[in-house]
Amino acid sequence: MYTRLLGRSPPSSRPAPQKNTVRFPAMARLVMKFGGTSVANIERIRIVARHVKREVEAGHQVAVVVSAMSGKTNELVAWCREAAMLHDAREYDSIVASGEQVTSGLLAIVLQDMGIPARSWLGWQLPISTDDAHGAARILDVNGEEIVARFGQGEVAVIAGFQGIHLPSGRLTTLGRGGSDTSAVAIAAGIKADRCDIYTDVDGVYTTDPRIVPKARRLEKVAFEEMLEMASLGAKVLQVRSVELAMVHKVRTFVRSSFTDPDAPELKTAGDPPGTLICDEEEIVESEVVTGIAFARDEAQVSIRHVPDQPGIAANVFVPLAEANINVDMIVQNISAEGFTDITFTVPTADFERAKASLAGVRDQIGFQSIEGATDVVKVSIIGIGMRSHAGVAARAFKALSERGINIRAISTSEIKISVLIDAAYTELAVRTLHSVYGLDA
Repeated sequence: MYTRLLGRSPPSSRPAPQKNTVRFPAMARLVMKFGGTSVANIERIRIVARHVKREVEAGHQVAVVVSAMSGKTNELVAWCREAAMLHDAREYDSIVASGEQVTSGLLAIVLQDMGIPARSWLGWQLPISTDDAHGAARILDVNGEEIVARFGQGEVAVIAGFQGIHLPSGRLTTLGRGGSDTSAVAIAAGIKADRCDIYTDVDGVYTTDPRIVPKARRLEKVAFEEMLEMASLGAKVLQVRSVELAMVHKVRTFVRSSFTDPDAPELKTAGDPPGTLICDEEEIVESEVVTGIAFARDEAQVSIRHVPDQPGIAANVFVPLAEANINVDMIVQNISAEGFTDITFTVPTADFERAKASLAGVRDQIGFQSIEGATDVVKVSIIGIGMRSHAGVAARAFKALSERGINIRAISTSEIKISVLIDAAYTELAVRTLHSVYGLDA
C-alpha cells in the first residue's frame, strides 16, 4: 500500500511549515487503531503492545481497535467462496469477523503479560449497533459506557474492529473492507475520546505518491473535507466512511506509523509526534491554495453517441446505472447539434462491462446510436480548501498539462477539487507536473 495523498502550499513564496499542534491534555482519552500489517504476527503484536504501554504509562485512558492479521481476511473470504460461491451473507460475516477476534485476544494476552490490565471486546459486547446490510453494514450507535467505567480501574479495552451487531436479529455484522478505521472513529466519538490515532505502515499523509514524486512531503495537518475528497478518490490511508464519521463528530484523527520504535524519546514526551493530524478547518491557521495531488487508476470512460437531446434522456441513461449500484463520477454532455448530443461519464473499472450491459438493455428507450469506452484512463485531482477564495487554479493546471502535450478527456469540479481524466500513459508526467506547478515539491 502507498500513500497517494495530500500536500499544501501556494504556487510560490511558501511560508515555513506550521508546527503541528496535537498535544494531549493531562489524562487524555485515546483510541489507538492498528491495521493488518501492524499486527501481522506475534512479534508485531508485541510491538503494538509497547505502543499501548507507552500511552498507558503517560496516564492516558486507552481503547485499542485492531484489524485481522495481514492476509487473514483474504484467506477467510477465499474459504467462503470455496465452500459455496453463493453463500449466506450472515454466515459470511460470522466467518470473516473471526480474524479480528483472534487479534484482539492475542493483544490482550500480550498486554496482560506486560502487567497492563486489559480485556478484549467483540463488537456485540459493547455493543456496536449496525443496520442489517451484511458485509457492508453501517454503524447506528456505539455504547461505550462499560469501557469508560473500566477506564476508572486502569483497564485497556482491546476491541475487534470491522464488526458490530444487528440488534433486532442478534446477528453479527461486518462493515466492509477497511471497516476497522470506521470502527475506531465511531468508538472515539462514542466514548468522547480526545483523539483517534490510526497507526499504519506509513508515517502520515503525503502530498502525493512518493514513488512517483520523490519530492513529495509529509503533511502536518489536513482538513476533514480535504481528506474526505482524497479518500473518495482512492487514497488508501483511511476508509471514506471513517473520514465522514470523523468530520461529522469532529473526531481529531492522527495518522502515524506503527513501525517506529515505541520507546523513541520523541514519542515519550507531550510534544508533537511525527504524523499527520486530520482536523477541523478552523485548526488550520491559514489554508493554502492547493493541498495536494491525487490520482486514481481504477476509472473507466463510457461514451454514448448520438443521443436525442430532449427532456428525460439523462434520467433514462443514469437511472438504470443507479439501479445496478454503479457509481458514476465525471459527466460531460456536448452541446446539441441537430437535436442530438453525446454523453460521456466515468465509472469504476470493475463496473465497466456492467455499465455497458445496463445501457445496452435500455438502448431503445434512450435511442442512442453507439456505446464507446476506454479503461486505459486515469483520474488526476487537485485538492485544496484554499481554492474557495482563489481564482485561476484550474487555468494553471490546464495550461501546464497542455504544455506537456497531455489531452484532457473530461473535467469535474467541486469547491475544493478539480479532477481531469487523461490517458493512463501520462499519469506520472501529469502528477509530477501539477505537483511542481502548485509549489508542492519539498
